[in-house]
Amino acid sequence: MMKPYVFITRKLKEELIAPLKEIAHVEMWENEEVPCPRELLLKKSSEADALLTMLSDQVDEELLEVQKNLKVVSNLAVGYDNIDIEGATRHHIAVCNTPDVLTETTADLTFALLMATARRIVEAAEFVKEGKWTGWSPFLLAGSDIHHKTIGIVGMGNIGQAVAKRAKGFSMNVLYHNRTRKVEAEKEIGAHFCSFYELLEKSDFVVCLTPLTKETKHLFNKDAFERMKGSAIFINAARGAVVDEEALYDALMTKKIKAAGLDVFKEEPINEQHPLLTLKNVVALPHIGSASMETREKMMTLCVENIIQILSNKEPITLVNKEWMEQ
Repeated sequence: MMKPYVFITRKLKEELIAPLKEIAHVEMWENEEVPCPRELLLKKSSEADALLTMLSDQVDEELLEVQKNLKVVSNLAVGYDNIDIEGATRHHIAVCNTPDVLTETTADLTFALLMATARRIVEAAEFVKEGKWTGWSPFLLAGSDIHHKTIGIVGMGNIGQAVAKRAKGFSMNVLYHNRTRKVEAEKEIGAHFCSFYELLEKSDFVVCLTPLTKETKHLFNKDAFERMKGSAIFINAARGAVVDEEALYDALMTKKIKAAGLDVFKEEPINEQHPLLTLKNVVALPHIGSASMETREKMMTLCVENIIQILSNKEPITLVNKEWMEQ
């Protein structure tokens, strides 16, 4: 009996995929940094029983139409906006993701980005390296305090709650906006639920951690930035398309808000000529929210385990499209 065929769209460590090789024939795109070419992905998808994908791989109607035996797409991310979930369900394909294992690591990075932006850490480090530091002065690269300020978190899922806990360590007042109230988080953390507009108007730091959906695309637009304080700092560690980048650039240029820390962008990798990258009050990172060695290996392991479960006719660990179970 032939083993099922699994295609992995980025090079992973052999020891992490060893359990998968015990039950399946496994192939990988042999490059750690460059994405798998679209044409190759389509070809492999037409042959595969399972795909292990990155968030940069589009699992859309074109791919779903060429596949013949695909049973599962295991996505190396919490978010799955790169996958047509309804289409996958219609084609009887399970979609899995990697929640929970990256919560604390992503919260670490989010708060680090907030701190780096507020205290102008990147700008200060470059200032020293460029030989511009000629002496001490009272307001040299003075930034904004973090302690005892108000943080507004848009998207109070696991990562949002983990960020809120870190904020409490800085004696911050925590506001949040979410589709549903998180009563337990309110009790445990002391967070205060409010409307989106109220959060924008009251927060010193506005942190975006909401998933990308039809409703949240360009949630942060011209109107949103105009409602924020002139001293406010905006942090995005969710998805780039949640933000209207042109509106953000205008808000920063016209000093409607003070600064922005961005780990994600509409187009990734971002073009080095992008207007946002010309601004000193922008800290830009290459989508490294969950990028610790320990967490990335946990994510990869979970992806492999989900594929093994599906190919063994067992229930997956972290299924996205619950409707698949009912088919």
